[in-house]
Amino acid sequence: MLTRQARRCFSSSAVLRKTLVLAEHTNAALVDSTLPAITAAAKLGDVEVLVAGKNCKGVAEQVSKLEGVKKVLVAENPAYEHGLAEDLAPLVANFSKKEEYTHILAPASAWGKNLTPRIAGILDITALSDVISIEGQDTFKRPIYAGNAIATVQSGEKLKLLTVRTTAFEKAKEGSSSAEVKEISVEGDANTKSTWVEEMQQKSERPDLTSANIVVSGGRALKSKENFKLIEDLADKLGGAVGASRAAVDAGYAPNEWQVGQTGKVVAPQLYLAVGISGQIQHLAGMKDSKLIVAINNAADAPIFQVSDYGLVQDLFQAVPELTKELEKAKQ
Repeated sequence: MLTRQARRCFSSSAVLRKTLVLAEHTNAALVDSTLPAITAAAKLGDVEVLVAGKNCKGVAEQVSKLEGVKKVLVAENPAYEHGLAEDLAPLVANFSKKEEYTHILAPASAWGKNLTPRIAGILDITALSDVISIEGQDTFKRPIYAGNAIATVQSGEKLKLLTVRTTAFEKAKEGSSSAEVKEISVEGDANTKSTWVEEMQQKSERPDLTSANIVVSGGRALKSKENFKLIEDLADKLGGAVGASRAAVDAGYAPNEWQVGQTGKVVAPQLYLAVGISGQIQHLAGMKDSKLIVAINNAADAPIFQVSDYGLVQDLFQAVPELTKELEKAKQ
């Protein structure tokens, strides 16, 4: 017969839960998209974070100081330097088989969305994408139909694999103590399908689109790439990032990395200024969680006004230069 103390120990071990967060980083610094994933993971159990890369111990130290992190696992290998999903997926899959994790979380960034399906394929489990709420150990909420409906999903998998929408959770903050940092060595399958060639990235002094407090986005109504400079000038005066609708990107007015929407980036800044954007469902899916939405459009019946907090019905070629000019005066 079990004693009361033994029964307590048995009960405690039975509910022990460990969650693994996959850290997105540049080998030199942690990418902000990982911070909301850590916050979400803390709702599920003890949080361990995997940092895989080359010369990435500085990132591991940075992660170890975050609130809620119990342990940081470091996998150093030249093969992980560029974060290729074909290299990382076998590493995560093989390591998770040896550890008793109940959940694996990654940010719902391009990196996370590329990695998790491969992990799911190796482990033969179902992955859940774009989770916006943790309802329980096996129950989650995620948007469907371009965000027009929210589905509550219950997973029957023993190991739950999730990507977390970064705008739905607060960023993990630095705590008062440091977590244990441990190096691991896990052999994965050799990647013969892909090799790193190069990274082409537009450098800018503007804040990153997905983490900016202010975003100014332009649409097809700007009519040309030259006219899109009106959006850039206004964003610079506000100290914000530049965004664009899919129509503007497809027309060549703005680069692909500026696209906001279902097939672009999801943002939730303090201020979102939509200029010349009609407000199609695809675009709204990427920005409707913004704290304050301001729209400028010459069509009073444009759908964007249905979600905006403030709207100005005016020709953007008149309104934007005037607004930029007034901001310039205010700074002088």
